[in-house]
Amino acid sequence: MSETFVLVTGACHGGWAWRPVAAELRAAGHQVHTPTLAGLGADDDPRGVTLTDCVNSLVDYVERAGLTDITLLGHSWGGFVLTGAAPKLESRIRRLVFWNAFVPNDGESLIDACPPHYGEMFLGVAAASGNDTVTFPFEVFQQAFMQDASEETQRLVHALLVPQPLGTFTEKADTTAFAALDIPTAYVLCTEDLALPGEWAWADRFLPRLKNPLVIETPGSHEALFTRPAELADAFVRACAV
Repeated sequence: MSETFVLVTGACHGGWAWRPVAAELRAAGHQVHTPTLAGLGADDDPRGVTLTDCVNSLVDYVERAGLTDITLLGHSWGGFVLTGAAPKLESRIRRLVFWNAFVPNDGESLIDACPPHYGEMFLGVAAASGNDTVTFPFEVFQQAFMQDASEETQRLVHALLVPQPLGTFTEKADTTAFAALDIPTAYVLCTEDLALPGEWAWADRFLPRLKNPLVIETPGSHEALFTRPAELADAFVRACAV
C-alpha cells in the first residue's frame, strides 16, 4: 500500500538531508515530502526563530500542499515539532512516527531534555555565534552522531549542517493537546545511536511517554539517514503497520 510520508528533520538539518531515504521510499512507490522548517533554509535569517515558528511552518506546509492521510515522522529534535504540530493537523494524520526522537514532557525544552553538558555546550556556542544559533562541534558530531561513517563522509555531512536557532532549543513545549490525541504511533529506534548516552538514552525515557507505540529496531547511528538509508526506509515502512 502506498503511503504519504512527511519527514521532519532533526536540528541543523533541512529537507535536503532526507534525499537518500526519500529515494528509497519513492522507489518503493510511496509519496514523500521533506519540508525545511523555519530558520533552517540556506537563505533564512535564524535570529529570533522559535519552536513555535517551526511548528507553524510545518503546519503551513502540510495545509498548503493539501496533504491528507499522512504518516508524519520526526527525527531527534523533530519530535518537539511533531508534538506541537500533530494537534493542529490531527484530521490529516494517519499515524505518527518518532525516529530516535524527543517526546517532550509538558513544559520541557530541548535543553531541559538533554544531558547538562550538552545544554552548557549549546548555550556557549550560541553566545559566541553572533546570531544566537547552535552548531555541533565536529568532534561531537563525529563521535556521538555519525560514528558509523568514514571521516571523509563525516566531514562532508558536517559541512552541510546549518546553524540552529537557539529559540528552538529553549522554548518549552506545551504538550497538553498532544497528550489528548488518539493517533496510532510508532517509535523507530536505531540501535547504534550514541547521541544520548546512558540514563539519557532514547528508548528508556521516551517510549513510556507514548500510548502503546509500535517499536521498530533498525541498525545505524543518529545519522542513519546518510549511513543506512535503505534499512531506515524499510523501518519507516514497517512502522506503518501501526
